Amino acid sequence: MVEESKKFLELFGIPSIQAPSEGEATAAHLTTTGKAYASASQDFDSLLFGAKKLVRNFTNSGKRKLPNRNTTIEIEPEIIQIDKTLSSLDVTREQLVDIGILIGTDFNPDGFERIGPKTALKMIKGNGSLENVSQIQEKLQEIDYKQIRDIFLNPKVADVSEIKFGDVDYSGIVNYLTKERSFSLDRVDTSLNRLKKALEKKSQNLEQWFK
Repeated sequence: MVEESKKFLELFGIPSIQAPSEGEATAAHLTTTGKAYASASQDFDSLLFGAKKLVRNFTNSGKRKLPNRNTTIEIEPEIIQIDKTLSSLDVTREQLVDIGILIGTDFNPDGFERIGPKTALKMIKGNGSLENVSQIQEKLQEIDYKQIRDIFLNPKVADVSEIKFGDVDYSGIVNYLTKERSFSLDRVDTSLNRLKKALEKKSQNLEQWFK
């Protein structure tokens, strides 16, 4: 499935990068090295990996389904800048990672019982780090928090020197979808015609969507 996705992206002229570990870690690295404008994800862990900018709700539907509920809510794209976040919270990135560990991350999903964002922020700002928060020491020893911390602060990432976009291979897309995937030629042509029109208007600036 991964290889097929890469092939499909290549037909659209979109480069793909194989991350050696967490994809969000490599995406964050691309923003810190200036190869990418932002990392797009719903997961705030991207900020713990150090993404300079995190784009959330990057969807064309404008709606999101609520977990375990048969209802949707209206959403708007947003950009979160790590520097402004750290400044407003008055913490370092290392401390933000410790706050994340208290609340819960992908690597310790449950977090610490009865500790939410406000309490976690207060604990770390008042004590400096996890090691100095006396009331969590027993639970702290039950998880490998140093390894979790290291995953965020020193992740394995793909080192990319340049990202190159190519041209859309319209005939290649038609052949792939109609011959290898049995899509309707009419449907494919209709979608590709919309793409051609969109690319003709590509001079529109992405920033307009975040005003």
